[in-house]
Amino acid sequence: MSDVHRIFGAEVSPYSIKVRSYFRFKGIPHEWIIRSSATQEEFEKYAKLPLIPVVVTPTGEGLQDSTPIIETLEAQFPDPTIHPPDPVAAFVSALLEEFGDEWGNKWMFHYRWARDADCRSAGGRIARTMMPGLEDAQYEGMSAGIVERMKSRVGFVGSSEQTAPQIEQSFKDGLAQLERHLADRAYLFGATPAFGDFGMWGQLYNAWTDPTAGAIIEADAPNVKGWLERMLDPKAEGDFESWSTLEPTLAPFLEQQVAALFLPWSVANADAIAGGSEEFSVELASGTWTQKPQKYHARSLGKLRERYAAVADRSVLDSVLEKTGCLRWIAVI
Repeated sequence: MSDVHRIFGAEVSPYSIKVRSYFRFKGIPHEWIIRSSATQEEFEKYAKLPLIPVVVTPTGEGLQDSTPIIETLEAQFPDPTIHPPDPVAAFVSALLEEFGDEWGNKWMFHYRWARDADCRSAGGRIARTMMPGLEDAQYEGMSAGIVERMKSRVGFVGSSEQTAPQIEQSFKDGLAQLERHLADRAYLFGATPAFGDFGMWGQLYNAWTDPTAGAIIEADAPNVKGWLERMLDPKAEGDFESWSTLEPTLAPFLEQQVAALFLPWSVANADAIAGGSEEFSVELASGTWTQKPQKYHARSLGKLRERYAAVADRSVLDSVLEKTGCLRWIAVI
């Protein structure tokens, strides 16, 4: 039996390249299969939902959802670990993985579909990925259809005329904070990639491939750019750091991005789903945020809270989470 996993994905999918980066770091034998018209039939054999990535195991099991995929494989391939030994750093890493998947996706998705130049770039790349071999005129028509469809979906991640300034300011502020944090280290938690790196990286790398967000990164964030390049094929270059050395530059990100924006949004979103609301508004540090609730994220918030509850001794962790403003949103057992 072959020991090769197969990954159905696409370069323009942040969750697909997140998983591929993990496979490369672990050295797990795998085949990267671009989901397209040519591979659609095979893809559908294993996909419960029409979403990428799909990982097909050597035994023929189909796995979906990037975070559970990584967690499943981490149990099977524990070395080199993606979890810092310091319990505070380990939880913060998981928190940033969640932030990347959910709030970082707002950054990427908004910038990709907010301006004509980005729409044309992404629409064209998606069209050529889905239907290789068409004539240029056919690509133009297909690309226009993709752009129209995707622009109609930006509300699903909360992007709107009201929230656009908040998303873009969050992106620029977060980028500046990460730029300072990555000044003296290869990865977010030291000299080897952590769980949080993969979740954050998939979104920011895809943003880097788009004209507007990419120009911001190129102009303002050389350290982040270096990290984006390293994470394409990450390597363990040393050890994880403890929270004491990470805190000076990572705590501001937790305070201003995670505690002030992401977590209150996340809790309000979950409350809206629990209450059956079709729309919700929440006051964030950036202003009033209004959108339709995202159903999946309520489940992932629950998983984050379960992870917090599973920490055996939370005394130090609680102190850090309280200091950064995160505790009140997470500590619901």
